[in-house]
Amino acid sequence: FNIHTARSGKEAISRINDGGGFAVVVSDYLMPGMDGVSLLKRVGEISPDSVRVLLTGQAHLEMSIRAVNEGSIFRLLLKPCATGFLERSLADALRQHHLIQAEREYYALQKWNQSLGGLVHAFSRLIESKDPYTAGHQQRVSLFAAAIAKAMDLSDEMVEQIRMAAMIHDIGKIYIPVEFLNKPGKLNSSEWDIVKMHSQIGHDILSPIGFPFPIHEIILQHHERMDGSGYPRGLKGSEICMKAAILAVADVVEAIAHHRPYRPAKGLAEAILELRELGGIKYDRRISDAALALIEEDHFQFE
Repeated sequence: FNIHTARSGKEAISRINDGGGFAVVVSDYLMPGMDGVSLLKRVGEISPDSVRVLLTGQAHLEMSIRAVNEGSIFRLLLKPCATGFLERSLADALRQHHLIQAEREYYALQKWNQSLGGLVHAFSRLIESKDPYTAGHQQRVSLFAAAIAKAMDLSDEMVEQIRMAAMIHDIGKIYIPVEFLNKPGKLNSSEWDIVKMHSQIGHDILSPIGFPFPIHEIILQHHERMDGSGYPRGLKGSEICMKAAILAVADVVEAIAHHRPYRPAKGLAEAILELRELGGIKYDRRISDAALALIEEDHFQFE
């Protein structure tokens, strides 16, 4: 153990106040100026994650009750305390500290994820306010992308990251003129070049935000293709991250199966044909196979 000592309760408090993040604090009960229970009570106020242990040669009932109620001690050890027993007690106290830290980090992560979820929802509403079609498309893609990730036995964390990225994968379209997005006919080359900028724009919007995973890279790559025919960078094969590759498959299936401003819906049969013909060419074979199984065997429904 890495041991630090103090000659009095006052000195111990001073050292903790000076930034000593001690995992465990062990105090004698009888000390000049401040008894051990008073010290450990104060330790609990200024360093609540420190696990507190009290050593005493006078373990009468009143003192023990006070130690538990006021000092919130983890262990009460009687002197003389055998070295082996003290060592085991300190090891248990360190494990307790690790549990406290892990619990605190878990709840902090939960709160952060809730905040991120609110941010993603706000972005989705922002897109919907400009183009209701795009917002509905993102919601359907999010459902299918998460289902593909689950079918591939990815971790719950990865499934949630893919779902969140899919919810706002077209956020860059808020900078694209609505008349381009909703044009009933075919876009000319200049208009199409502007629309294709939405992946890069989405990346640039999200990259300064402190997401715990690279959501901006997923959004940047969701129109890349395994054979290098995608955009904006023409990435190939393993250059494309798996989360973006899953999003790409979900995106193209939804786009084919549903109505677009410039054409009626082609239906799932056409989407199945696309995956069968281009799986392993434009789309990662593992992902296209998982998507096909969801549609044909599990009868996945977008709505």
